[in-house]
Amino acid sequence: MPRSILVVEDDSETREYFAEVLSGDVGRDGELADETERAGAVEVADEAETIGDPEAADLTSYVVSTAATLREGLESLHRSQPDALLVDLGLPDGNGLDLIREARALSKDILILVITVFGDESSVVSAIEAGAQGYLLKAEAPADLRESVRQILCGGAPISPGIASHLLRRFQETNHSESKSKLRFTRRELDVLGLMVKGLPYGEAAKVLGVTRNTVAGYVKSIYSKLQVNSRGEAVYEALSQGIVDFDPQI
Repeated sequence: MPRSILVVEDDSETREYFAEVLSGDVGRDGELADETERAGAVEVADEAETIGDPEAADLTSYVVSTAATLREGLESLHRSQPDALLVDLGLPDGNGLDLIREARALSKDILILVITVFGDESSVVSAIEAGAQGYLLKAEAPADLRESVRQILCGGAPISPGIASHLLRRFQETNHSESKSKLRFTRRELDVLGLMVKGLPYGEAAKVLGVTRNTVAGYVKSIYSKLQVNSRGEAVYEALSQGIVDFDPQI
């Protein structure tokens, strides 16, 4: 079943481009997708559904709606309750953070990806604390935006390298020894948490660790409980801010 995505972006050209990329009208090279690409996308989705792999199907099955303002975004959010929300923070009639908070209050299941020009510490931390699972700078956004959306739908946490490095530097300036001593994780939980910080979806983390996806989900549930969080973005933020795991942006 196609996943629904709401794109909230005030710049009309950027908004239309995001919608075209996510709906499959634009190929990975930024040009209009030809019939072969579109047919291949449908074929992949059909095959994924046949073998029972909804994560793969999600890669090519998006229904996209758009909004240009905070007000329009709020109306669309309540009307459609999308599976995923792509939002810019700088909107003409307000802050995208308000939309993130409203989406999170509406449902814990809505996955939220910020795509913005704002890379300052305050914006990043505020978005994560509000409930965003991913944060991409427009200048560093990957060519394949669909892949970033697939990651977030599959449990990943796409973060621009500049943002990750920025957060890491900030957290390294703080002494985390006291925070570490208050929480005790098993070796396997730390392995899973480290892979979460690197942005791996649960399925890929399971392959790396040689366990099932359900086993990884069990570890994640335990991690959420210990960190007292409700989303992957919050878990990654706490893991870095408390110095529980290290992050190497080169990996």
